[in-house]
Amino acid sequence: MHPFSKIEKKWSKTWLETDIYEPDLDKAKRPFYNLMMFPYPSAEGLHIGSVRTFSGVDVYGRFMRMHGYDVLEPIGLDGFGIHSENYALKAGKHPKEHAKESEKNFYRQLAYIGNGFSWKEKLETYDPNYYQWTQWIFTKMWENGLAYRAKTNVNWCPSCITVLADEQVINGQCERCGTEVTKKELEQWFFRITKYADKLLKNLDNLDWPEHIKTAQRNWIGRSEGAELLKLKYLQLVPIPSTEQLIWFWHQSMN
Repeated sequence: MHPFSKIEKKWSKTWLETDIYEPDLDKAKRPFYNLMMFPYPSAEGLHIGSVRTFSGVDVYGRFMRMHGYDVLEPIGLDGFGIHSENYALKAGKHPKEHAKESEKNFYRQLAYIGNGFSWKEKLETYDPNYYQWTQWIFTKMWENGLAYRAKTNVNWCPSCITVLADEQVINGQCERCGTEVTKKELEQWFFRITKYADKLLKNLDNLDWPEHIKTAQRNWIGRSEGAELLKLKYLQLVPIPSTEQLIWFWHQSMN
């Protein structure tokens, strides 16, 4: 039987020691940024879903290397988010404390799977040297009127104790824990993305993405042209153009 464990461990160590996946960006003629979502330190180590996700992205990075690109494939840990917070609370620890404790094992596993990560560029989102810049960006948006607070009805998971996006509610239940989702009025932060709706929509046309992904993006951007009112008599069932939906419309003339 092929000794996978022994051979993989040997070559993973060799790749790390020789920096074969560390591109010289100052001299790169064809730089290519191959970014994947960083894993959440929301457990003691990686799960199979992480490996599945990273493998696909890594294959693409290797494909681009074979075509002469200098591929930068960074890696790190994303300590923010409900996954990490809930796991830390169950363990009775502060999320940052737990993330720091689990770092070593996460990076050991990430190195062991042999992906072409640029380890010199690794980062943790809970490092002050990193999140000071996300804070800076938010501050600039606030100063320019692009961030504001307002009350709105939200999807609320009483188990995860957090707000959910519509896409995270499956058949009226939280996609993570299966708890029935309720509606709750809360004051939330908003970004004035609609101010850039035209530009965002136009740029989507230039992306080589699957059409269903671009459709989801268009729906999130939420730009609309307005509504066309029809002359109706009393209650009628009206088709909505460009969709398969019907709405009941009550029309009453007023003098």
